[in-house]
Parts: sequence; structure tokens; C-alpha cells
Amino acid sequence: MTVDDVAVVLLAAGKGTRMKSEIPKVLHPLAGQPLVSHALAAAGALGAARCVVVVGPGMEHVARAVAPHATVVQERQQGTADAVLAARDALADFGGDSDDSTVLVLYADTPLIRAGTLSRMIAAREAGAAVAVLGFRPDDPAEYGRLLRDDKGGLEAIVEFRDADEAQRAVTLCNSGVMAVSAARLWGLLDRVGNDNAKGEYYLTDIVALARADGLACAIVEGDAAEMLGVNSRNDLAAAEAVWQQARRAAAMEDGATLLDPDSVWFSHDTRLGRDVVVGPSVFFGPGVTVADGAEIRAFCHLEGAEIGPGAIIGPFARLRPGAVIGKGARVGNFVEVKNAVLGEGAKANHLSYVGDATVGAGANIGAGTITCNYDGFLKHRTEIGKGAFIGSNTALVAPVNVGDGAIVGAGSTITKDVPDDAIAVARGLQKTRQGAAAGYRAGKIKEKKAKK
Repeated sequence: MTVDDVAVVLLAAGKGTRMKSEIPKVLHPLAGQPLVSHALAAAGALGAARCVVVVGPGMEHVARAVAPHATVVQERQQGTADAVLAARDALADFGGDSDDSTVLVLYADTPLIRAGTLSRMIAAREAGAAVAVLGFRPDDPAEYGRLLRDDKGGLEAIVEFRDADEAQRAVTLCNSGVMAVSAARLWGLLDRVGNDNAKGEYYLTDIVALARADGLACAIVEGDAAEMLGVNSRNDLAAAEAVWQQARRAAAMEDGATLLDPDSVWFSHDTRLGRDVVVGPSVFFGPGVTVADGAEIRAFCHLEGAEIGPGAIIGPFARLRPGAVIGKGARVGNFVEVKNAVLGEGAKANHLSYVGDATVGAGANIGAGTITCNYDGFLKHRTEIGKGAFIGSNTALVAPVNVGDGAIVGAGSTITKDVPDDAIAVARGLQKTRQGAAAGYRAGKIKEKKAKK
């Protein structure tokens, strides 16, 4: 069996009422991307040939979020078997009568499942099982359905907790709901599923009994309990985030990064760290951050949509916003914000500055309190600062404006016109000094204060 013989049906039609949100459950973010995207990523890593996402009525925003994957609507929403049946027409040309093709049924609210686990399920199908079910052993089996093995180790039955006897409830192997099913047999099995149960719904788990009755083999693939964590509430979402973050921190360190206080560092789904990167305490990586080899991210930084070059030093207490590109060996210091700006190799903005919509040349130095005034109330404009330029403290650069290579801008200046290469520009009021005036000023104010008492 190859990945060309695998299709995924991803169930995303749940209303998620326990989330108590106007946002569909599957669009709530985990590690900076929607829950449904995590399940899609697992299917993508597997290399499945097709993926169909089942949504509920009125969930066009979910359909847009999963594009370009195909979506179908589960109109009745009468159980998991009914949900999978909604994908039949979309997969009408998949598999045919061959038993070599597999349909994987996944859940959009189970975001931690790994492609490797799904590969093992496909292998179980390849070994001859018509249905392979993913099982796990939670710390508290609670009211999960139990997976019962036959004398050959195959799956004999799925018994719901409420229907299980004492011996069956003692079984610790539980049903996750994730299945790999022969594409040639899936639809015929689903057509025979009934709804004679307390909820009047059509349950996907019933196909196991139907397959066994037909003399077909069913298998169990056991996975890590952490992978099966489902998200049905905000508490579940927080628990899933914690599991994901813990795994990502461990992976970062195994790949050659140093996290000084791992538990306080938060990653996004696409964070990329090079070797010998050092990350200080309480650093938050939003989506779209790449950090090259040897860079250092000091404590209490917030980064998103940023590219950080080799050996650069960021922070502490720095903020990099989307479009920030920090060159090799450049420095962005405390309480500096960079947005949609490029700092060239070795450039420095060490203190209390805002650099937005700008290009800063290699080796340039941005003094404390400098801001690029990039917005005129209607449009954004760029500031260009040349190589080796020096911008004095408390300078306002009113864009659009260019400061040439090697130019110097005096502290406290408001620069509204271009500064040529190697020029010195100072734009501030002339200082006036009145000798001894301070003493007279104080005496007058003391007299005024006494008169008001």
C-alpha cells in the first residue's frame, strides 16, 4: 500500500457547545494555528492522496480555513457514521473494488495525533485487517469505550462503557475513535449501521461488529495517550497546549538549542530554531519566526513573523513584529520594537526605540529613543538608513526620508529631509542659557506658594 492508496476523512462538524464561543471549536488555536489545521498537518505529513473535511451546516468559515481541501456538509448530524457517509460522493472515485485502498477517519478536535501513528494504522490494514482501530491507555479510562481482543490479538469488539460488565470495564485499552478502513468495504458497512440506541444516532464504531460478522479481520493499533487528547472545552484546549508545548521544547533542545528555562518558553507551530540558539526565560514565539544558528533571544521577548540572522542578539524585553528581518550579528535591545523593517549585518538598536517600515544599513547605530515616524494618518512610508550611519538619541525620522551611508544625526533631532552620505544633520531649537536665572525662578515660586496658603 502506498500513500496514493490512502484518503482521509476529517470530521469537523461538531458544534463545540462546551467551548461557549461564537468561534467553531475546530477554529480555536493551538500553538498559533486552528485545531483543524493540526489534524490536516498530520494527514499532510503522511502524504495522503485525498482529504475530505466534513463540516456542519453554516460552517463556511471552517471550509475557508481548510481550503484547498474538499469539504462536504453533514446535514443531519446524526452521529459519526452519518458524518463519514457525508463524504461518500466526494470519494466516489477513490479505491474502487480493490481492497488495497484505505480511508482514514480522523477528528479535527484531536490535534496531537502524529503521522507516524497513522502510518502504523495503514500498515495494519496492509497486513489484512478490514478495519484498524486506534487504541490508547489513559490514566483514567473513565467512560471510554473498551477495545476487546480475540485470542489472536485482533479486535473482537468495541464495548461502550455503559454496556460493559465489570470484567470489561477493567480493560484499560480504550477506543480513540480513529479508524483505518478498507475503502472497498467502508460504504457497505456504513449503510448497514443502525440507530437503535439511546441517542438515535449512527455510530462509526458499529462497523467493527458488522465486519466481524462478515468474517473480516479487525485490528488494534495502540498509540500514546497524549496523542488522543480531545478538545471539547477551554480546559481541554489548555491541556492540549501544555502537552504540545512540552513536546516542542524537548524537540528544540534535542535539535541543538538551549532553553534556559524551558517551561517558560512558548513556541508556535512553525517556529524554527537553528543550532546553538540560546533562548532566555519567558520568551514567546508567535507564528512565522525563524532563528538562525548562534543567535540569542534574551528574556521577556515577544516575536512574530520575524527572521533572525546568525549570531544576532535580541532583547531582553524586545518585540519583533511581522516583517522584521534582523541581519547577522545585529542587535535589538531592551524595549525596542521592530516592524516590517530590515536591520543589516551588525546594525544596532539597543534601547527604547521604534523601527518600523525601514531599512537600516550594515553597521548603523540607532540611538536610544529613536522612532521612525512611518504613518501620516493615511499611508505608511519608509525610512532608509545607510551603512555605518549614526542616529543620535531621541531622534524622530519623519518618513519618507533617507539618511545616507556614514551620516550622523544629532541627538534630539526631527529629520524631515534627506541627509546625504557622510553629512551631519542637526534639527533642533537653539539652546539659550541665562546665567543665574534658576535661583531667581525658585525664589519667585516659593513666594507664590506661600501667598496661596
